[in-house]
Amino acid sequence: MLPQGRILPITPKDRDTAFAENDRMAKAGERVMIVARRDFDLQSFDPKGDLIGLVNNLTLLAMVGIVDPPRPEAKDAIAKCKSAGIRVRMITGDHAVTAAAIGNELGIQGTAITGAQFAATSDEDLLGQLSDIGIIARVAPEDKIRLVSLLQQNKDIVAMTGDGVNDAPALKKADIGVAMGITGTEVSKEAAVMILTDDNFATIVKAVEYGRSIYDNLSKYIRFQIEALVGFIACFLGAAFFSIAGGIPFTPLAILWVNFFIQVPVAIALGFDKPSPGLMEHKPRPIQQPLLSRRQWLRIVFLGILIAIGTLLFETFYKSSGVMANTMALTAFSLFSISIGLSARNEIQSVLNRDILSDRTQVEIYGLALILIFLATELNLLQRILGTTDLNGKEWFVCFGAAFLLLLVDEVIKLFMRKRSLMGRHD
Repeated sequence: MLPQGRILPITPKDRDTAFAENDRMAKAGERVMIVARRDFDLQSFDPKGDLIGLVNNLTLLAMVGIVDPPRPEAKDAIAKCKSAGIRVRMITGDHAVTAAAIGNELGIQGTAITGAQFAATSDEDLLGQLSDIGIIARVAPEDKIRLVSLLQQNKDIVAMTGDGVNDAPALKKADIGVAMGITGTEVSKEAAVMILTDDNFATIVKAVEYGRSIYDNLSKYIRFQIEALVGFIACFLGAAFFSIAGGIPFTPLAILWVNFFIQVPVAIALGFDKPSPGLMEHKPRPIQQPLLSRRQWLRIVFLGILIAIGTLLFETFYKSSGVMANTMALTAFSLFSISIGLSARNEIQSVLNRDILSDRTQVEIYGLALILIFLATELNLLQRILGTTDLNGKEWFVCFGAAFLLLLVDEVIKLFMRKRSLMGRHD
């Protein structure tokens, strides 16, 4: 139908023009909708009949390019995924040219293929081509679940997003099915393990970042707690083996004091610490990787033994001073706990900076722990409970010096780890 209302038969030239316009709009990232019509006799038309069978002999009225621009934050979210080692693929019902244009705008890497090409390729060939495929267009529901299965065969952890009924099988099959909370169907929500309440892809990336932050803080907490535990155990084993302080370096009340009033605040500080810098620049952790590696265990045991050696040296050196030996050992052990807590905030980066001063919560918690260490030696009630006595400036200086020395030892370990990490990147 011409603009004036005249109807002309479509010629091969018209057909080529229509295909060219379709490609032009699709390459611009527009979704193309064809508007056509057919007139029926009102008396003989049956609205309950086979309507699909009547979709022929249509008159072309218009081709409409619909602009559905990606959200501004989507491109940044995909870039974050790339730096975090997460590969984003687009699997869509759009035309291949349209999908490729949108994918290119978003920064999705890889070639674009159609669902027909995908379905016609064997699993063996697809496994070899997966790394090159970024977009699959004009897909059928079975293509989605097949892609998920192939990625899982490739040892990938797969997250699948979807909102329709036909997305449900792939959402169920994926390791993490993500449904849309606003536009998603109830079937897709039931099949998924995660529902986006704002239907925003960037929210998934925020969830990944939040999850990595939680895992990072959990690792800090566990490293600190095990180092402190190794320190306690080594202290008692060393005291028993070398007959120091009668084999009992700490009374039960002193152990409870250090554990609940010194180490618990430090553990809380680590658990609520801000995310370590560059978390979203690390590659995903292998699913088989243990929480603590062999190298981490060696480091934890080494630092725990150093804590025990330092504590028992204070017991030995001040042995003749009676209660002073217990006080110095308890104070030193408490300050050692502060040192390993500060060091645990980052596994390889130095703690000797002003970063912690910018976090008021961290300063307050560590400050509270230091105040409690001071009160254990200066408050008369705590002196009677813990069996401690007053310390002068020189004795405080010695205890703080020993704690700082432990911190320096771990800083040397971190220095070697940073150099090794840098060499690995260059390789």
